[in-house]
Parts: sequence; structure tokens; C-alpha cells
Amino acid sequence: MPAGPEFVDHINRAWDSGDAIFPLDQRFPDALRQRVLASIAPSVVVSSTGERTKIKGKPVESGDAVVIATSGTTGEPRGVVLTHNAVQASAQATNNRIGIRDSDAWLACLPLSHVGGLSVVLRAIISGTAVTISPTFSDDVYQESAEQGCTLVSLVATALQRVDASIYRKIILGGSSMPADLPDNVITTYGLTETGSGVVYDRRPLDGVEVRIVDDEIQLRCAMMLRQYRDGASALTPDGWLSTGDLGSFEQGILHVNGRKTDLIVTGGENVWPDAIEQSLRTCALVQDVCVTGTDNSEWGQVVTAWVVSGSDRPTLEQIRDHVKETLPAFCAPRLLHFVNEIPRTSLGKPIRSLLLVD
Repeated sequence: MPAGPEFVDHINRAWDSGDAIFPLDQRFPDALRQRVLASIAPSVVVSSTGERTKIKGKPVESGDAVVIATSGTTGEPRGVVLTHNAVQASAQATNNRIGIRDSDAWLACLPLSHVGGLSVVLRAIISGTAVTISPTFSDDVYQESAEQGCTLVSLVATALQRVDASIYRKIILGGSSMPADLPDNVITTYGLTETGSGVVYDRRPLDGVEVRIVDDEIQLRCAMMLRQYRDGASALTPDGWLSTGDLGSFEQGILHVNGRKTDLIVTGGENVWPDAIEQSLRTCALVQDVCVTGTDNSEWGQVVTAWVVSGSDRPTLEQIRDHVKETLPAFCAPRLLHFVNEIPRTSLGKPIRSLLLVD
């Protein structure tokens, strides 16, 4: 079902019936769609016309509100089960932090199959805030929605770079790595599907969100947390902590996220994070888009590898290295350079490094 008022109607109908909802990504190819449906095991499928078809599935527990797929950047998407209490806690904490007003209205223009998009709609439903839902983001939708009264929007970094941020009261920014310079009305977020959307705003945890660092890994505990995965597996420790898989530090109430454990590049004994190099290379005039990975190497352990999208005037490896060394230590400078037509990304802008291949 495409994003729109009918989508909200069916959410309310499902909740009134004591059911949970699962938004299926319409862009999935048929084979993946069938695998995901088999994993999620819904009992009713609602078509784009609103037709309801009962199928053999499995029930949810009382209090379950949402099943949402993880982004799938490292494998098959998993179904995350969120309760009504978790969804309400997320909405309340977010509204408190941004200072929701009676005059506010949301624009929901991120995919509703991802928690970043769906959470906007759920937040609006729970708090009674007006919401305009667009199937896709576009410059025109962004502009027209502001003219029609929308004051709040959730975006990813690639979309923010294309628009005038000043026409919205608050912009919630999630997804991929954040630009260095942001307008004052833009709020950066950190969270996972398992936390029901962002739980750290501008590096500070929302009310009720606990953060700790264990062996350099970020762990979270909060009321917004998932109950379990749809397959019955638990993601939490017995006392309710979630290991995020992200490495970082937490000092004086400020969270610094370095990146995914699996993204860390160890080259010649030095720890290198792709995000910092990518931010540096995005300021290079010859680079249109970039992703940085580690490539196994017998001498260095791994070498920093840049995957670059460029125009007809391609940068050389030496130019790439010199540009990085202007702002970062020399060991961060890429030793391998590959040119690609595009960087594979999720709909929220996260690079899918596993899909980068040499021709």
C-alpha cells in the first residue's frame, strides 16, 4: 500500500483489532519479498487497493504494535517487534526533546518500511499531530508541504543537501553519516531499528535513555526498546541492555559514535574509521560520491580503499591521498582506488559496503 491517508487508516484498524502492523518494502524483488514474508509470517496481507487477504501466519503477543524490518545493510532484514508501550515512549521522549507545539505538522517523506519513516507517522498518530505523508521525497514535495503548514520533517543527509532547511522549524536528521556544518534547526539522531528510531539527539540521550560503553561498544537501555525479534530471538541482556554493534565513547553525557564494529579498518596497527575519510573526500571537487572500506593485505593487514563516483575528470590515487592528508593522519589516506558508477545504499542513505565489487 503506498504511503498516504489510507495507510494510517489501516494502522488504526489493525491496532483497534489488537493486531500489529508490518510495512513491506514495495521495492523488494519478488524472491526477497517472499523470503521476508516467510520470516515475518503475517496473518493478513492488505493490498494497494485495501483488499485484505488472510494467510497462514503466526499471532503476535498482546501489546505488540509494530513489526519493522532492519535495514539489511549486512544481510537479510530481520523483523523487530515493538510494543505499544515502546512506540508511545519513543513518541513522548521525541516530542519532549523537540518541544512539540499545537501548531506543528509533520511531513513524512522517508520510506514507511524503515523505522525512520514509520516512526514519524506513528509519532503523529499517538500525539494527535497533523501529518502529511508522501510516497517519496522530492524538492517539490518538501517545498509545497512547508507552504501548506508542515513545520517538522525527518530527512537523510543526501536530501538535506538539496533543500532550504530554514523553511521548517525542526529537521530530524538520521541515516548516513552527518555533514560537518549543519543549520541550527537540524537535529542529528542516533538509534537503531531495535530502539524504535533515534534515541540520542545531538549526541545527548533522550529522557529515560541509558548509555554505557562495554569494550568500546555502545550499549543502550530504554523503554523504546524492542521486545524481541519476530523469530523469537532476544537482542537484550537479562537486565535489558542492547549491544548496538557500534563503537564509540560516552563522556559527560555526550555520545560519540565511531562506526560499526565491522566497518573498522585496522591498517598497520592503526584503527581507521571510514566516516572521517568519506567526509574528507566529499570536499574534493573531483569526487561526486564515495565509500571507504578495508581490503585485506598481507603487509598491512588491511589497506584503506576508496570507492569513488566521479565525472569524466577522474582524480588520481595520489590526488585522493593528498586530499585526505590535508585533514587526517597519513595512515588514513587510501592506498587503493576504485571507480564505480554509484555507491549502493539503503533507502536511508547508508552505504552497503558488502555490495562494492571490483569489475
